[in-house]
Amino acid sequence: MPFAENLIAFTLAASLLTLTPGIDTALVLRTAAVEGRQHALRAALGINAGCLLWGAAVAFGLGALLAVSEFAYNLLKYCGAAYLAWLGLNMLVRPRTSLAAAQASGTPGANWFLRGLLGNVLNPKVGIFYVSFLPQFIPHGQPLIAWTFALVGIHVALSLVWALLLIGATRPLGHWLRREQVIKWMDRGTGLVFVLFAARLALSRR
Repeated sequence: MPFAENLIAFTLAASLLTLTPGIDTALVLRTAAVEGRQHALRAALGINAGCLLWGAAVAFGLGALLAVSEFAYNLLKYCGAAYLAWLGLNMLVRPRTSLAAAQASGTPGANWFLRGLLGNVLNPKVGIFYVSFLPQFIPHGQPLIAWTFALVGIHVALSLVWALLLIGATRPLGHWLRREQVIKWMDRGTGLVFVLFAARLALSRR
């Protein structure tokens, strides 16, 4: 497959992956609505930094460990599930009721970057996806590391554009999204989604 066709095919596949609703979409939407656009952008940057780390792991051969080691895969899987469950249960048990309460909690913006990063890095599905998916679009005989980072860069760019669209979509609805009951139920809804994703991750197989 020629270079241009490889890039077009990967871009289309990565676009579908990006647009599929998942934990990243839920985190960005909820953060934008409750914490504000800056925190949501930090969460999105953390998510995409996680993609870059997985890309580096795959490029340098570390990601292949997950494909052959059941222990390494399960360890990362359960750590990721526990982290998602912890985030989700906190939102379910202690939902916020206002932006003032969110600001008073003292959560620094850097924490949202870390939450996005950890949510991605502790999900072995991302690593397995990259290990099994990326090689299909790397032309035979081409430098593996350079092409891996190029493809991951396309995925990251698409994810950032999608995150910005999600964040922008909350602006017209900002007044409604800042109501006490809306914030409370958005926290609970997102928390439930996180818990369900944690269970799905913990019970999933390769």
